[in-house]
Amino acid sequence: MLRAFVNKILALTIGLFFLLQFTKAAQIIIPMDAGQKNHLKAYGIAYWCLTQNTEVYWLLNYRGGSFLIQSSPELLRKCAVRGVSTEHISDAAKQTLLDDISNPEVNQDAVKLEKAPKIAVYTPGGKQPWDDAVTLVLTYAEIPYDEIYDEKVYQGVLKNYDWLHLHHEDFTGQYGKFYAGYSHTAWYQKEVYENEAMAKKLGFGKVSKLKLHTAHNIRDFVFSGGFLFAMCSATDSYDIALAAEGIDICESVFDHDPADPQAASKLDFKKGFAFENYQLSMNPFEYEYSNIDTYSTRALKYSITQRNDRFILFDFSAKWDPVPSMLCQNHETNLQAFWGQTAAFNKSVIKKNVLIMGETKAFNEARYIHGEFGQGTWTYYAGHDPEDYQHKVEDPPTDLALHPNSPGYRLILNNVLFPAAKKKKQKT
Repeated sequence: MLRAFVNKILALTIGLFFLLQFTKAAQIIIPMDAGQKNHLKAYGIAYWCLTQNTEVYWLLNYRGGSFLIQSSPELLRKCAVRGVSTEHISDAAKQTLLDDISNPEVNQDAVKLEKAPKIAVYTPGGKQPWDDAVTLVLTYAEIPYDEIYDEKVYQGVLKNYDWLHLHHEDFTGQYGKFYAGYSHTAWYQKEVYENEAMAKKLGFGKVSKLKLHTAHNIRDFVFSGGFLFAMCSATDSYDIALAAEGIDICESVFDHDPADPQAASKLDFKKGFAFENYQLSMNPFEYEYSNIDTYSTRALKYSITQRNDRFILFDFSAKWDPVPSMLCQNHETNLQAFWGQTAAFNKSVIKKNVLIMGETKAFNEARYIHGEFGQGTWTYYAGHDPEDYQHKVEDPPTDLALHPNSPGYRLILNNVLFPAAKKKKQKT
């Protein structure tokens, strides 16, 4: 009886606290500078608000890309439960803040977020024994998503989504070039069996042809206004698959017949999004697709350690370049780099119209790049896991509860919220 009475009093006290906070302030700021207790879950709060038709402003270049949100008792409770820091302001203070941000001499802007984007992650149903950073952070931030793979793409489901992430994936049909190290393992053999079975089921003679069909559907999704985000090997393998249309670049260990010996000279670089004039690696025993990636050369050319392996985010004009500004919002601009099968992008093979948003200048590498295609956009982020410097096959998943302020993971979540923004055409 006493415990029930105490719990009731406690519940009433908490409810009264939130009610008083709500009546004092009609707006809250979710700060995204160094004072935020949980940057990653803050994105989930902003996303939840959009599902509730709550007014949300993303304040570009203001305190790390903070959020200004119409307050409510339920919102305050969610922030408290998820450990997200908030500050309370009045309607009058909100207007003053927006007026200050709109000053043409201030490199800041307020972008209204309009709707919660429908999110899909392209990922196999039975995941490989390593994790995917995007599904990890979406789950941690409590942002809902659907998993889709080749069969669903074939059935035309992409039209139902606004934003698509490409899982650690090989679109060339070479199974990640893992043959030399892992062809004897059960998980590799299972992946080959399942992909060949799906290709046969859908009427494709080879896995590479199934993956090309998927790549074309993704290309059409972007052209029609979709937002594509890819990490690690999904970036360069996707571009290579598009450029190699109609060319057999897979040796017999992958597709049971020899590759075209002239394949490297037949690539049509115009078909890819980001890269040109690169050299393919046709050796099936080499853990590399091409010289787009710097994985096999960066350690040889430079004395790279975790301490000096970093990349710089560029600073963009919030009012004149709102798209890269949104994608680069962060409380840090000098970020820890991290390895992956695709560790970084060789700047010498990046197309001239591609926007580089983050680079390691000393190593001539780009880490974070962006471009437009048709009505949509794509963003490539090199590396596998922003909080696991050398994540290896079969390593355990990263516990993001230990990294709630990760600047590297923030770049992923910037891309998740990006489709919600009321778009301003990038000015030139």
